[in-house]
Amino acid sequence: MSDQWPRRVSYVFPIFNESGNIELLHRTISEVVAPLSDRYEFSFVYVNDGSEDDSLAKLHELTGTDDRVTVIDLSRNFGHQVAVTAGLDATDADAVIVMDSDMQDPPAVSLELLERWEDGYDVVYAQRRSRQDTVFKRSTAHGFYWLLRRLADIDIPENTGDFRLLDRKVVDELRKYREHNRFLRGLVSYVGFRQTAVLFDRDARHAGSTGYPLRKMLRFAADGILGFSAAPLKLVARIGYSISALSLLGILYVLGVKLLSPESAVPGWAFMTIAMFFLGGIQISMLGLLGSYIGRIYTESQGRPLYGVSSVRSGGEPAPAPRRRTLRAAQGGGAEQRVPTEAAVGGSR
Repeated sequence: MSDQWPRRVSYVFPIFNESGNIELLHRTISEVVAPLSDRYEFSFVYVNDGSEDDSLAKLHELTGTDDRVTVIDLSRNFGHQVAVTAGLDATDADAVIVMDSDMQDPPAVSLELLERWEDGYDVVYAQRRSRQDTVFKRSTAHGFYWLLRRLADIDIPENTGDFRLLDRKVVDELRKYREHNRFLRGLVSYVGFRQTAVLFDRDARHAGSTGYPLRKMLRFAADGILGFSAAPLKLVARIGYSISALSLLGILYVLGVKLLSPESAVPGWAFMTIAMFFLGGIQISMLGLLGSYIGRIYTESQGRPLYGVSSVRSGGEPAPAPRRRTLRAAQGGGAEQRVPTEAAVGGSR
């Protein structure tokens, strides 16, 4: 933590079709941090993750009214976790606060995160005390964390999202981890440092629809489990051993019937058919699980950048020329670079 005042604090907001929330979000966060403007130098990094509505236009409007705003426009939709990573790559502040942009994370809670940071903690994560979600969402989230606690090789706090404060040295450490199937809250737990929680009550979404439908939730859960645990592979081996043991018992039973009571032996074509389908299903499931791990290995072996950047616009700058892919050094106002990749904002592999 820097000893110089004012300390620099950046807020990172991933944006995907959040047109109805942007204006309220920025107005609220500006009001929340205003009393602390003498102690901290605030900046706001908005990462447009391929929004299909007019989110980008509204973000560009913010740069015209607030010099503290930087808008990173990704070249397409890369997903929430990659968008957060792009925001982390683009700031050199002493502390970074990551928040969702749907107003479910109360901006006022970020002040509590700052207080705990001043107490000497390197990671301060907001832990949900209550949440205004559907019963299905709450139950599936509980089931996911229950499973993750039992399978993961590291301790990932329950009822936490990406709403958290990260010290500069934690952000620098996270930049070393460039896997594509990202589970940031797991990575933050993995890197260590001094961590603590701040409890909060999560609000309902203000506008728009969730960016995590069931399909994406399942994929995200798979990233968390497969990225931090080899337990599913061990489970495959145990299932294989169990089936082999049952098969051995079946063989001994058949031999016993043939030797001790051959007159009672009846050709069991139905039993054989059922057993064949059962074993076939188990084998296909095992191959699918192995394929999930192999697919991740294949993705990482390609060595592709995590994301591409279409443009970066900071407060006070003129609007970018249409269809021109330019990039300024994040928050620095440096020379333009025609580099539409993560390397342009400090994210090279």
